[in-house]
Amino acid sequence: MQISYSLSTIHQTAYQLWQYGHKFNVWTFVGDMGAGKTTLISAVCKTLGVKDSVSSPTFGLINEYSFGETGQEHIIYHMDWYRIRSTEEAIQAGIEDALYQPSAYSWVEWPEKAPELLHKPYLEVRIEIISETERSMTLIEQVHA
Repeated sequence: MQISYSLSTIHQTAYQLWQYGHKFNVWTFVGDMGAGKTTLISAVCKTLGVKDSVSSPTFGLINEYSFGETGQEHIIYHMDWYRIRSTEEAIQAGIEDALYQPSAYSWVEWPEKAPELLHKPYLEVRIEIISETERSMTLIEQVHA
C-alpha cells in the first residue's frame, strides 16, 4: 500500500496507517534523516488519544506512551536506534525486552542499525521525501521467516 501525504493531511494518513497496521505489534519506520518518521509517529499517537508528549527518543533510546482502546490500556514503545552501534549494545540496553512484549506496540526508527532483533511478522513503514512539504509512505508487511 502506498499513500502520499503532506503535513496538512498527516492526521488522515495517521488514521489510515492505524487502520491498516494495528494488527502488527511491531512497526519499523525507514527513511532518510528529516523524512518525518517522528512526525508521523506523533500523528498516529494523537489519533489514538495518547496524552503524553511524543518526541524522538534518540538519546534515551525508548519512550513509552499509553492509550486506551476498547476499554483496555495499551502501551507503545517508541524506539530510536540511530545511535546504536551493534545488536549486542541494543540487547544490553534492554531493547529486546521491550520489543517483544506481547501486549505492547513497538515502533522503531532506524531499524537497520540492529536488524537481527526484528522477528517477523512486522509492518515496515517506508517514508520518502517527495518535496519540502510532501511525503510518500509505503507499507510493507514483513511476514515470512
